[in-house]
Amino acid sequence: MTVIVTDTTCGLPLDLLKERGIPCVAQVVIFGDRSFHDDGELETPAFLKMLKASAALPKTAAPEPALYYPIFQKAQDRGESLIVIAPSSKISGTVRSAQTAALDFPSLDLRIIDSLSVSCNLGSLVNLAYEMVTAAKSPDEIESSIREMIPRGRLYFVVDTLEYLAKGGRIGGAKALLGELIQIKPILAFSNGQPEPYEQQRTRKHSLARLAEIVEEQCPKSAEARLAVLQVAAEAEASRLAADLKQRMNIPEVPIFELPPAITVHSGPKAMGVGFFV
Repeated sequence: MTVIVTDTTCGLPLDLLKERGIPCVAQVVIFGDRSFHDDGELETPAFLKMLKASAALPKTAAPEPALYYPIFQKAQDRGESLIVIAPSSKISGTVRSAQTAALDFPSLDLRIIDSLSVSCNLGSLVNLAYEMVTAAKSPDEIESSIREMIPRGRLYFVVDTLEYLAKGGRIGGAKALLGELIQIKPILAFSNGQPEPYEQQRTRKHSLARLAEIVEEQCPKSAEARLAVLQVAAEAEASRLAADLKQRMNIPEVPIFELPPAITVHSGPKAMGVGFFV
């Protein structure tokens, strides 16, 4: 049997992952001298209150390698294969943590995949892998399909301010925008595994409208595109965008993913985006 392993940056509900038997490793959020795992110790609503009250930007850390040990040990004891699908190594040390833990399990059939993405696109890869497990596909088939999907991923997002990305060091090529007018609401794209500037819009309203246009222009009108919306503290806007995209793309459902605390540290509240595969 093949078991898929993910972490909290995938944005899938923890109850759903548990129901599916998908181990989910927690990211770490650090406020001063206090650290929290964002899998229940610190959920998004509580985190947002702490973020608003904090004078300094909290830090994040990748899961400790030790968090992977019980998952790897259980699979080894059962003779299972594991496929770890992790967030982009350009913005997170999660891949490295899994690789470090894997050194203690040399006989385990273990594949660690750098998704070069995060949030809804990472979640979509996890969903695809799970669907293939339930269809009794082999570990080789699943790994091959996931790796083939990765370069086809497109992820565009709008942040209310670049402040959090800049302070957290996850800004990538978007640092070129920092000297621009503060009113500008840029659209960023995940490119080569990190945020890069894509377009500049004068208002948030224009940026969100442009996200819908980008989907129309680039996203295939097929369920295989796995179109999704991401948001944090922007539920009403995300619902409107999802409804708009369902109509534009003539599809029955556009899931909405909530950004977990470990991503919100860098995006800031009210971040929104779209993800899909071409």
